Amino acid sequence: MSRVCELCGKEPLSGHRISHAHNVSNRRWMPNLQRVRVVTENGTVKRMRVCTSCIRSERFRKPGRTVKTD
Repeated sequence: MSRVCELCGKEPLSGHRISHAHNVSNRRWMPNLQRVRVVTENGTVKRMRVCTSCIRSERFRKPGRTVKTD
């Protein structure tokens, strides 16, 4: 199972964990992925692994949610 956002392509970043004594070891920053139900272009509903920044910016449409028209 890959740790990649299926909408924006965000993936793990790598770097170093540096202690106070400056001992260096490798580490990874993982994206915060959530499983979300998404309505696709053809109207079907499927589950996708989406990062929380895509959820907050509403880059996809959730099932059952109607659009406000005021």
